[in-house]
Amino acid sequence: QVQLVESGGRVVQAGDSLTLSCVVSGRTFSAYAMGWFRQAPGREREFVASISWIGDTTDYADSVKGRFTISRDNAKNTVYLKMSSLKREDTAVYYCAGDYEALVGSHWHRPSSRFFWGQGTPVTVSS
Repeated sequence: QVQLVESGGRVVQAGDSLTLSCVVSGRTFSAYAMGWFRQAPGREREFVASISWIGDTTDYADSVKGRFTISRDNAKNTVYLKMSSLKREDTAVYYCAGDYEALVGSHWHRPSSRFFWGQGTPVTVSS
């Protein structure tokens, strides 16, 4: 019913910037928070960032604070993840996720079956 499609992932050099996009289509909730997770080879999927429905509240993992910025344009049904000062440790498949709640909270800090997921877009940071 609800589809999330990520795009923008590619191979970049350490220190580069990159912006990922997630477009939501199909029948969805009237108001929903969104976020990003990532999964590196051999590791579990981990929280990256989240944003409330109206965009007034954001939350970030400690590993990306100051380097990544999450934003959204509800008129375009799109969520963005602007990444800068990329490190090799940022290499992972990045997944977009949505929730039926409008607000973000601690439940966003780990993957949950309550979220609806995209298929992911790979980001590789080389040095």
